[in-house]
Amino acid sequence: MKTYTFAIVGCGKLAHIIVDASLKGLLPNFKLVGCFSRSFEKAVEIANKVERSETGYICKPCQSFEEIQQLKPDYIVETASPTAFREIAIPALKNGSSLVTLSIGALADADFYKLVQETALENNTRVHLASGAIGGFDVMRTVALMEDCEVTFRTEKGPNSLKNTSVYDDSLQTVKREVFTGDAKEAIALFPTRVNVAVAASLASVGPENVKVSINSVPDFIGDDHRIEIKSEHIHAVIDIYSKNAQIAGWSVVNTLRNIVSPIAF
Repeated sequence: MKTYTFAIVGCGKLAHIIVDASLKGLLPNFKLVGCFSRSFEKAVEIANKVERSETGYICKPCQSFEEIQQLKPDYIVETASPTAFREIAIPALKNGSSLVTLSIGALADADFYKLVQETALENNTRVHLASGAIGGFDVMRTVALMEDCEVTFRTEKGPNSLKNTSVYDDSLQTVKREVFTGDAKEAIALFPTRVNVAVAASLASVGPENVKVSINSVPDFIGDDHRIEIKSEHIHAVIDIYSKNAQIAGWSVVNTLRNIVSPIAF
C-alpha cells in the first residue's frame, strides 16, 4: 500500500478532526508529517497529539510555511482561511504539493482561480475542493454542463455568527432579517470566512457572479442552514443541509483524502 505524506495549515478544531480520524486509522494511506498555524502553540498541540499516539511517526510543528515546504509533503490540507489559502496556494503547487482546501472563497477571484489552475497544470499538482458544510457538487456540476440553469443560495445563521461584520447590530438578536442579498463574489468579499460554501456551489455550477445569494439572520438560531436550488429546463434540484456546528467541514476533508486514494470514489 502506497503511503502519501501530508501537512496541515491551520490547527484549529477542524484540523483536530482530521488528525483524530488519521490516528483512528481512517486515513491509512496518509502520514501526517507537519503542521503550521499562526499560533505556534496550536501547531505544537497537534504535533504532541501525534507523538502520544501509537502510530510510530513524528509530526513536526512548524513556525513558518517555509518549514512546511521543506518537508515536501505530497498534500497540504488547508483549514485556515481564504487569506491563508491565497498566501500558500501558488508556492505549494510550485513545490510539488497538491492541496485540499476548505477556503474555497479565495477562488471567487477569477484571476486568482486562473493562476491556481495554470500553476497546478504546469507542476503536475492538483487542488481538491472539500465540500465543507454542503453537498451536491456532482448534481450542480452535471446540470450546469447539461444545459443553461439558474442557481440560488439561501442561508440562515444565528446573529452571533455575524458579529464583527458590517451587517451586525443588536436588533438582530430579536428580529429575523435578511442581512445580505447579492452574488457569491460580493458575499465572500463582505464575509471572507463565513460563506465559502456559497462560492463552492457557484464554482460547481454557474460561477460566483451568477449565483444569487441571500443571507438571513434568525434570533436564537444555532448552526447554519444552507439551501441551494438549481433550475434548468429539465431539472429542478434542491439541496438543503442543516449543520449544528462545523464538524461536517472537517469530516469532508477526511472524505476527500480517502477519495484521492480510493479505487472507488464517491
